[in-house]
Amino acid sequence: MERVGSIERKTTETDIRLTLAVDGSGQAVVTTGVGFFDHMLVLFARHGLFDLEVKADGDLHIDAHHTVEDTGIVLGQALARALGDKRGIRRYGTAFVPMDEALAMVALDVSGRPFLQYDVEAAACVIGSYAGELTEEFLRALAVNAGLTIHVRLLAGRNAHHIHEAIFKALGRALAEATRIDGRIVGVMSSKGVL
Repeated sequence: MERVGSIERKTTETDIRLTLAVDGSGQAVVTTGVGFFDHMLVLFARHGLFDLEVKADGDLHIDAHHTVEDTGIVLGQALARALGDKRGIRRYGTAFVPMDEALAMVALDVSGRPFLQYDVEAAACVIGSYAGELTEEFLRALAVNAGLTIHVRLLAGRNAHHIHEAIFKALGRALAEATRIDGRIVGVMSSKGVL
C-alpha cells in the first residue's frame, strides 16, 4: 500500500501544493520563498526519510507568517491522508537531536488528539527572513491538521540556527518512528480499536 498524501490549498494569502510520501528515501523539493524554512523542510524530509514536494506562494510582502503556518496546515492534511486509518503504525516516536551546542527533543503521538507543548525559550530571533516564533506556529498547524500530540523541548542551545535545525531534524526522526509499520500490530495501536 502506497502511503502518499497530496493537498492543494488556495486562500487569499497563500497558494500551496504539497505531496508527502511517508515511505520515501528523504528526497525533497521545496520552494516557499522563505529560504531558511525551505532548508528546515528539506532537513525534516531527509532525516525522516520522507519524500516531500512543496510549492508555496504567499504574501511575503507582509511577512512569512501565513506561508509558514499554511504550509503546516497542508503538511498535516497530507500526512493524515497518507496514514489513512493508521493501521499497523507504531504510533509513538521520540528523537533527541544534537546540533553542535544545541540539543532538542521531540516526542509525538499519532493519536488523533491535536496538542502542542513547545518548551523553547530561545525562539525569539530572526534567521534570514524567518522569525523564530514561526517554528511554533508551523508545529501547531501540523499538530492540529494531522491529529498529533507533539512535545518539543530544548535541552541546550544558544545559536538560533542550530536550535531550529535540531528541532526540525528531531521532528522528522520522531515522525518516522511513529509512522513505521510494525507487522506485529493487529489493527491500530490502541485498546479503543481506533486512532
